[in-house]
Amino acid sequence: MIRVLLVDDQPLIRSGFRALLDLEDDIEVVAEGADGEVALALAREHLPDVALIDIQMPVMDGIEATRRIAADPALTAVHVVMLTNYGMDEYVFEALRAGAAGFLVKDIVPEDLLHAVRVAARGDALLAPSITRKLIHRYVTEPLPTTTGAALAELTDREREAVALAAQGLSNDRIADRMVISPMTAKTHINRAMTKLHARDRAQLVVLAYESGLVTPRNR
Repeated sequence: MIRVLLVDDQPLIRSGFRALLDLEDDIEVVAEGADGEVALALAREHLPDVALIDIQMPVMDGIEATRRIAADPALTAVHVVMLTNYGMDEYVFEALRAGAAGFLVKDIVPEDLLHAVRVAARGDALLAPSITRKLIHRYVTEPLPTTTGAALAELTDREREAVALAAQGLSNDRIADRMVISPMTAKTHINRAMTKLHARDRAQLVVLAYESGLVTPRNR
């Protein structure tokens, strides 16, 4: 059973999402809230697998709530998916850097919302192709940080290859096919890279890959 925390300051949004999620046999909404401060308290109380959190809310916004959830050692198993009405780039990057596992707009179709919850619960990055394109554009047009590139020196060649493929949006199965290895070995490469780079999840690993220059349009 996937335990979900739902946080949005609009009651109609919460009730609509809850009605949809509650229809699924493998998903349970364990709590609801209307601001980021409540989101943090509910995450600590219920320890959900997935927290669907709106970005713009009163008292504490969703990005700050996500940042605090990501920083809390007791909440490492909580995967945050950000919800918003906006597609503005700065929200995407700030949400991912804060520790979000994914980013969704509220007009998402029901099937995609359910898929997003299940993907996030597995610990995989939830990055739509449009988000990946924005990452590419950002890190091609702006200077790259130097500290992230140095951290990549700790990775083996195979780990770097796996990270580069993950940053292109490939699943573990597809990474395994490309690298001619088993899916379990592909997952091991990704997990070791996340540990070495101190990435909370796949989404942050993808951001690090672009910031370091490991992935550029020439790689795609």
